[in-house]
Amino acid sequence: MTATDPALTALASGWGALSLLHGKIEAHIERALQSGHDLSVREYSLLDVLSRQHDGPGGHLQMGQVASAIVLSQSATTRLVGRLEDRGILSRYLCPTDRRGIYTDVTEAGLKLLEKARPTNDAALREALDQAVTNPELASLVEAVKAVKPPALSH
Repeated sequence: MTATDPALTALASGWGALSLLHGKIEAHIERALQSGHDLSVREYSLLDVLSRQHDGPGGHLQMGQVASAIVLSQSATTRLVGRLEDRGILSRYLCPTDRRGIYTDVTEAGLKLLEKARPTNDAALREALDQAVTNPELASLVEAVKAVKPPALSH
């Protein structure tokens, strides 16, 4: 295939539109979370993921699992956890069954912050999608995002 192949051009165009939509949504949510709660999108995502842990089998995530869930490298996730731990929003402790493992939990202060920030995040997401759907290049992607069903709860 050549660089002018219509199939490749369509794929590149689709990928560009998806990247644009992601950037617009993330920037909109970032502004709302920063101004309302002094949280970044990544910090909010980390709190959200960690708040869903449970005490049952497989209920606590290892740092690699957390990193995958929030789409950061493991080292960047560790630094992010450290910053939030310094703010009293997260705490770390040793795994009771494997003393080499370290788990991270959301503190009471972190849960209160998340509870306050969740409506801001949700409203900013809706606003960003409502704005993006008016762009003909993004409308079909917005509809696809809205059609995604949440995963079934595993606990």
